[in-house]
Amino acid sequence: MFQCGCQNCQKVSGGGHSNVLLMSVDAVRVTGATKSFTRPAESGANFTRHFCPECGTTLYAESSRAPAFRILLAGLFAGANDWFAPNQLIFARNHPDWDLIEGTLPRYESYRPETPA
Repeated sequence: MFQCGCQNCQKVSGGGHSNVLLMSVDAVRVTGATKSFTRPAESGANFTRHFCPECGTTLYAESSRAPAFRILLAGLFAGANDWFAPNQLIFARNHPDWDLIEGTLPRYESYRPETPA
């Protein structure tokens, strides 16, 4: 669970960041038709958002950088997402000062550096 301040997430959320969680591909099931839009991400990966063709709600996203995961917005679970506890803000370099984020949350200019195995 994390927050993302990239400009694309700002546009999708309508705010200064989005609240994101990752789930394994096998844990996410969607019934019915979806539409999708793919764009190049700053990382060089392909980023695809899947949304409801009726109401436009983003259902999940996926990145070619992390094919084992589905990316969901915490707001998708509105009214039942008290469990959401972000552990970092990524793409802080794009995050606007007016959007208040918990001061103790670790911030990374792009992605969090990978830990050596």
